[in-house]
Amino acid sequence: MAVSALEVLGLGGLVALWLAWRVLEWGWLRPRRLGRALRAQGLRGTAYRFPSGDLKEDTRLLAAARTKPLPLQSHDIVARVEPLVHSSVSAHGKLSIIWFGPTPRVILNDPTLVREVLSSSKFREYRKTELPSNVINLIGKGLASHEGEKWAVHRKIIRPAFHLDKLKEMLPALIACTTELMSRWEDSMTGSSDNTREIDVWPELQDLTGDAISRAAFGSSLSEGRRIFRIQSEQFHLLTHMTNIYIPGYTYLPTKLNRRIKANALEVEALLKGIITKRERAMKDGHADDGDLLGLIMQSNMKESQETGSSQPMMTMDDIIGELKLFYFAGMDTTSVLLTWTMIVLSMHPEWQHRARDEVLRVFGNKQPDHDGVNHLKVVTMVLYEVLRLYPPVTLVERETHKEMELGGIRYPPGVKLLLPIITIHHDPELWGEDVHEFRPERFAEGISKASKDAPAFFPFGGGPRICIGQTFALLEAKIALSMILQRFSFQLSPSYTHAPFPVSTLQPEHGAQIILKKIY
Repeated sequence: MAVSALEVLGLGGLVALWLAWRVLEWGWLRPRRLGRALRAQGLRGTAYRFPSGDLKEDTRLLAAARTKPLPLQSHDIVARVEPLVHSSVSAHGKLSIIWFGPTPRVILNDPTLVREVLSSSKFREYRKTELPSNVINLIGKGLASHEGEKWAVHRKIIRPAFHLDKLKEMLPALIACTTELMSRWEDSMTGSSDNTREIDVWPELQDLTGDAISRAAFGSSLSEGRRIFRIQSEQFHLLTHMTNIYIPGYTYLPTKLNRRIKANALEVEALLKGIITKRERAMKDGHADDGDLLGLIMQSNMKESQETGSSQPMMTMDDIIGELKLFYFAGMDTTSVLLTWTMIVLSMHPEWQHRARDEVLRVFGNKQPDHDGVNHLKVVTMVLYEVLRLYPPVTLVERETHKEMELGGIRYPPGVKLLLPIITIHHDPELWGEDVHEFRPERFAEGISKASKDAPAFFPFGGGPRICIGQTFALLEAKIALSMILQRFSFQLSPSYTHAPFPVSTLQPEHGAQIILKKIY
């Protein structure tokens, strides 16, 4: 039957009306409903501005913050690092509303509420926010983004790889990587009359943790692992150029940036598939290698599949690839920024550098660190915790309501995002005392539970069942590397160093970490 031009026009008009309604609902009506529901319960905050909310203001505040480095010795960093969150909390209170696009973000600047959102009884009710496709291409779709049963299965399969006995087996790889870095630094001092050298330790420590991840994850495929690290390093750099402009579907546009991120992701996936395929063949031939992370995950995956009677592996090849990409991102970036800020802060506070070095030399002497000795590093542990408090690698964590939820006397409609501001909680004088912006590792002398008034108020690795599965690995790597650095070098800030912490994928030194190293033996 022929369709008349009038009918075609009529159908087109209906489609246009439907699209117009969807845009109106998405960008105007729904935000207004959510805003009214929250304000009716006493929450205050910024007013919604169509269509980008507070993104323009956030961009302006961040740009202004970048023009003003902090004074040396200053650890009062919140206003520079998260200026929109800081201004909202200051103006509207610890529970306040900001807008990223047409979605309200409610800032929960209260550790009690943060613990409840992250707790075992509630974590399934508050889902993680879906990441943009180009971020998924970068970090991989793994534990950090999975929900429900898939998250539970993956966590169960991956957990054995991070058991203490398995981490002990990774120590030689961590020591070997750090030894190579120390030798490189010492060689760079050849010809120096006073055995000193200025080095930007930020890229050096990125290389260290990337190499450590390569060895820990792919011990028997190290060359491919290092190639993956180089690509992922470029991906991290590209992440710094991602736009803050709120454009729905932006990540799918064929921009030069998005094309490069996608091409890198495809190359990493091809390399990982090659490594996994070789490992699968070796396992079938009875030559299984479970001495690295990949081998441990594949063995655990096979065991779980057998125990559940599944004819197919519980984790597919794509699943394993996603978890390994995530391990690269989380393991490399988090540990490298922790070590970098630790060296910066210990340069600012030489008395603590001396105390940490004395402890390391008392425990290890000039010998290589070992796991038993690491457990006796009380001062080093206190230092790392205080650095994580002042400079948390991840400054904000986000969750989303998918049904109406009651939290702290407020009923949150579905579709509201809850912002857990780790950095403002870590810098709250009501929780940590009036010396909150001072570097005082002794506040952790009796452990995390007694360090703050409302304990725990310390979330550098998240919390609850979804707490970072690699936190023990990250802290072990940091303790090993810091111990070996303290054994061989003293260090101080270079006059060229600019104190400018800034959030990218993690909290990073915007202009590098120029430090003067001095060989001490």
